[in-house]
Amino acid sequence: MNYSKKLSLPNGFVKYPTVLSPMAGVTDPPFRRLIRELSQDRMGILVSEFISTDGCDPFSLKNRKQASFSQEERPFGIQIFGRDPERMANAAAMIETLSPDFIEINAGCPVPKVAGKGGGAGLLKDLPRLRKIIAEVRRVIRLPLTLKCRLGWDEESINVMETLAIAEGEGIHWLTVHGRTRVQGYNGFADWEKIGEVASQAKIPVIGNGDVVSALGAIEVMNRYPVAGVAIGRGALHNPWLFGQIASLCDGKEVSPISAREVVQTFFRYYDLMIEIGAFPEGALGRLKQLAARLCKGFSPSLPNFRQDLLVSQSVDAFMERAKMFMESECDGYYFEPERLLNLNGKSSEEIIFERQFKR
Repeated sequence: MNYSKKLSLPNGFVKYPTVLSPMAGVTDPPFRRLIRELSQDRMGILVSEFISTDGCDPFSLKNRKQASFSQEERPFGIQIFGRDPERMANAAAMIETLSPDFIEINAGCPVPKVAGKGGGAGLLKDLPRLRKIIAEVRRVIRLPLTLKCRLGWDEESINVMETLAIAEGEGIHWLTVHGRTRVQGYNGFADWEKIGEVASQAKIPVIGNGDVVSALGAIEVMNRYPVAGVAIGRGALHNPWLFGQIASLCDGKEVSPISAREVVQTFFRYYDLMIEIGAFPEGALGRLKQLAARLCKGFSPSLPNFRQDLLVSQSVDAFMERAKMFMESECDGYYFEPERLLNLNGKSSEEIIFERQFKR
């Protein structure tokens, strides 16, 4: 594969060129641990849910559960967002005391409550502010600092090259580029030609993000474009084995098929991981249903009745009993084929449809 600029951290190179993208309400410690386990410990990089530095009160680590992580999750980064340079710097200095492997600035989140207030992708409308934020954060931390951005605010204001220049000038360790504008949200398709153009001109590693939903697709874009790796968000929601599958192809091995039994066993493991961190059964049931809703769509042959039975469960016990009955009586002969569900995008239009990525 074509790696012009490999990903590295102070303790060495990252073996596999994959990053689990931060997703609010999804990529918490149980989900991250599940992803790492299903990859057979062949993950590249894990990143926290993004953490707000905005607010009236001084930033504090108290009750910041998004910043918690375990040693087994390394290499691990914590992502922050906000619009005030001083608050971002203060937050970064506090977060550094937790000893993640790097800190990341979010200049890509498109949701109104973030971008509309000048944070996330809103910084792409105010690049001098973005530069100041990076400079202030860089000034107070010693850890590597990374940046995630989009192509620009809209099609008329594509400024990712200017963002790259700021990143390079202010000492950013690597840049992750999501190949859509803020106005696109998660609709349409990521512009990998533009991502490739950025990577080809960059002096720092560039990670490509957008529409990576299969292992073969990941290898294809890494071979075609001079990126140092791929960041994967929604693709991981529909196929949490994806990182291990990419690692297998990187190692020159074939991707092993996943049985329906393996999928259902994952529900039990995910529940255990949630309970380990103190989740209540009622909250864990909601997360189980989220996972089941996505994964059961990948069964071949299709099993809509089983999926519906899980989603109407009124308790964890009922959910697990239906899962056990399926494993004991029906699951042999069924396989998990998420490649049948490649289109995770919204309509190809300028309409902004936010937060759909967690509801499909």
